[in-house]
Amino acid sequence: MVSENMSTQPEDPNTCKERGNEEFKAGYWESAVTWYSKAIKLGQKHKDLPVYYKNRAAAYLKLEKFEEASEDCSKSLEGSPNDPKALFRRFQAYEGLEKYEEAYKDLRTIHTYDPNNKTIQPHLERLHEIVQDRARQRAQTSNKVTQMFQIAFDLTASPEKREQAMNNIVVLARESAGAEVMLKEGLITRIGKLLKVEKNNNIYMNAIRAIDTVCTKSADRTKTVIKELGIPWFLQILDSNIEDRVAASQHCMQTVLNSLSGMENKDETKPIADLVESNKQLIDTLLSCLVYSVTERTITGLARDAIMELLIRNVHYKTIDWADKLVEMKGLLRLMEVCSELEEYKYESAMNITPSSRTIAAVCLARIYENMYYDAAREKFTEQIADFVKDKLLTPDHESKVRVTVALTSLLMGPLDVGNTMISREGIMQMILIMAQSEDLLEQKVACECIIAAASKKDKAKSLVQSGAEILKKLYTSKNEEIRVRALVGLCKLGSSGGLDASIRPFADGSTKKLAEACRRFLVKPGKDKDIRKFAAEGLAYLTLDADVKEKLVEDRAAIQGLIELAKTGDQSAIYGVVTTLVNLVNAYEKQEIVPELVELAKFAKHHIPEEHELDDPDFVSGRIIVLANEGVTTGLVALSKTESDNSREMIARVFNALCSEQDVRGKVVQQGGAKVLLPLSLKGTPNGKRHAAQALSRIGITINPEVAFPGQRNLEVIRPLLNQLHPDCSSLENFEALMALCNLAAMNETTRQRILKENGLSKIESYMAEDHLMLQRAASQVMCNLVQSPEVIELHEKENDRVKLLALLTQEEDEETAKAATGALALLTSVSEKCCEKMFSPASWFEIFQTMVANPSPDVQHRGLVIIYNIVKANKTLAEKIFDTELLRLLYGATQLNDERRAKAIEMAEKCLKVAEEYRLIEENKDADLAPDVFQQSQEATIEELDD
Repeated sequence: MVSENMSTQPEDPNTCKERGNEEFKAGYWESAVTWYSKAIKLGQKHKDLPVYYKNRAAAYLKLEKFEEASEDCSKSLEGSPNDPKALFRRFQAYEGLEKYEEAYKDLRTIHTYDPNNKTIQPHLERLHEIVQDRARQRAQTSNKVTQMFQIAFDLTASPEKREQAMNNIVVLARESAGAEVMLKEGLITRIGKLLKVEKNNNIYMNAIRAIDTVCTKSADRTKTVIKELGIPWFLQILDSNIEDRVAASQHCMQTVLNSLSGMENKDETKPIADLVESNKQLIDTLLSCLVYSVTERTITGLARDAIMELLIRNVHYKTIDWADKLVEMKGLLRLMEVCSELEEYKYESAMNITPSSRTIAAVCLARIYENMYYDAAREKFTEQIADFVKDKLLTPDHESKVRVTVALTSLLMGPLDVGNTMISREGIMQMILIMAQSEDLLEQKVACECIIAAASKKDKAKSLVQSGAEILKKLYTSKNEEIRVRALVGLCKLGSSGGLDASIRPFADGSTKKLAEACRRFLVKPGKDKDIRKFAAEGLAYLTLDADVKEKLVEDRAAIQGLIELAKTGDQSAIYGVVTTLVNLVNAYEKQEIVPELVELAKFAKHHIPEEHELDDPDFVSGRIIVLANEGVTTGLVALSKTESDNSREMIARVFNALCSEQDVRGKVVQQGGAKVLLPLSLKGTPNGKRHAAQALSRIGITINPEVAFPGQRNLEVIRPLLNQLHPDCSSLENFEALMALCNLAAMNETTRQRILKENGLSKIESYMAEDHLMLQRAASQVMCNLVQSPEVIELHEKENDRVKLLALLTQEEDEETAKAATGALALLTSVSEKCCEKMFSPASWFEIFQTMVANPSPDVQHRGLVIIYNIVKANKTLAEKIFDTELLRLLYGATQLNDERRAKAIEMAEKCLKVAEEYRLIEENKDADLAPDVFQQSQEATIEELDD
């Protein structure tokens, strides 16, 4: 790069412009932008300011930043009206933005001042056709819109017709032209009025989706919508007790944020800095409205949960980074208020919450804390939480203590470090232990929950729960079942402190099974409310670390059904208990690799060595997986997968992957909606969670027809997670399974093959074709055999590269399946491309390659090899002469004399090759035919011997 250090940058704007020109000519567009920006900053009153803007626009065009380029051209034209270069560059920018009418207008302006300009003539003609065509389309669209509006917004029309009309509006809004026409026809105002009176839920939902679609990927249209409806409108439609309506409204609000910031609903998405800056006021207003709505007393619990989930999705530094702003706005105090809510304190002024609200608030707090990247920010976070606790305790009444304890329990489920800091403050733990021993049932209940949450880690479980063990035992004798079940969970934690080590038994033999039986009774007893069952599941989450408990539980159909039914409720607060129990049952937890040398060293040092239980052998695990699948565990996992907690999503993905490890189970997973939820799990969450979900998808794609497993758009969406498995960090098994699934997808249609290419899949697959691993090389070759059906892949093989050479070399592999795939790919390539026929001679060992194909012991490889030779000799006489001028001619004669039914196709192809040679007059009919069989036999035997070696 030509650029010099910033400290030595010149202060003269023209010098900066010249440096920018140098960078531009050298192809360093970003650097050119930097220099032109410097010139603009220094030359605000300079006569050449329009030139600086115009030049920067040229660099922006190279970077395909069309919005910035158009803005710079407009600024240049303010100082130098009708400048042809500025107009031409703005035309290019407008065309890149698909603003064809504006682009055409700029070309017309150039033409007016310079009618003989030949450069613009082809562009002018092309855009004239586009503009005329768009005008016709708009006229047609306008007629359609008028008809649909008349039906959709007529409350007296039949519901069926109105539903269809509104659905058509949603479809039309997906096209930019349709959206623009409907905006001009007053769609937004009409929908705003309609939703005040609409009773039909289908129409209501589609009206929201119409707004959503209009806003998608368009900041301008989004701002128009906000201007007409106002931000409070979005919160009003969110305020509902109908789940689907809340979900649609939440998605609409996220679309608004995405359009204003340039984000997408993808894990790797990043905002566009300039776009965020230009829409900063609107984005900040949206954040403020969401934060203040968290504690709004009048909204529904579902709406509150949706608002907190929106905050969770947008506090990450990769998105619009609301974390610091949210802390500044005292948003933590509002989230803690939600965490402190109790059903027992249901006053008229109390917040409406769902069973999941406190859990979602805890996840939100955790996500904010994760994005506090420096000590000062984390200290500020902790201080705000401490202020909340202190303010509550300044009012020394019964309710305040209870609320603080409930809030701390939620905090311990979220940012654990902060929760532990609060618990360790003087007097807090003592207060909780005293509450646990009080006569008030509510105090006992919340104190017990807090003790359980505080003992979340093994070391704390030993110290904290042991200190309160006597209290827990006493509470377990309570007549109140809600108290007993909570005390039971605490005892279960203590009983599981040995983890997976079968040699550690904190309780006497048999005690763990007794605790498990107690949890089971709470789980399956008729009439038990969800809250009690949730704690019973949490108790089992700890106890199922014991393999004896796993086997006992999986034999209990009623208990398994109880877990699944609890999962189906979708209660976010039940996720930990249910999913952790399932993870333990299928042994999907992270296993520490045992190195034999280190085990021997530990024995020598007399250190404790963990022991694996005999009931955790693969056969027992496989049996448990099949039982769970047959009981319908997938339906429960699908219901819980809506969580915003990445850790919970990882655990769900682990269970799914374990289920899909059994081939017979995969069909049930697909039937019950597992494949659908695995897609988002594979694209968003923790690295391990995404890997497990992607591997589960691979396994489904291997066994089940992709058209069934991934119908519609899903067969395209699944390609990215599968390609992510082709990474050095993934195991060979993950690589192999992903390649096998991709092979099936590549065989589907050209659309799927194009998506594989678009996701840079070709280079990844080719790298595994050269891998020194039999199964990976075979699978990659099979994928390529299907990919070469794509015209684009054929073109890539025709270019100056070694792709054909690699396939040719793979035909000599000992592995029959690899050779079949390579010869199959070459058979297709040579049938359609003369260039590929010529490139078959690029390996120095081309004669040996052809010889191996013709005399191959595999009938399939031999047939495909002869197809390749036939394609080559048919395509080009010169290449035919090259082949028939070798011993291959005698081998072809020999092949025609074989007496083997399995090789009938190969014999036929050999005859066709000789027929072409006769047509070219390269041989005479039956020449040397009597010698050929012996030569062929010797050659084939030699090839077989070589392969065996």
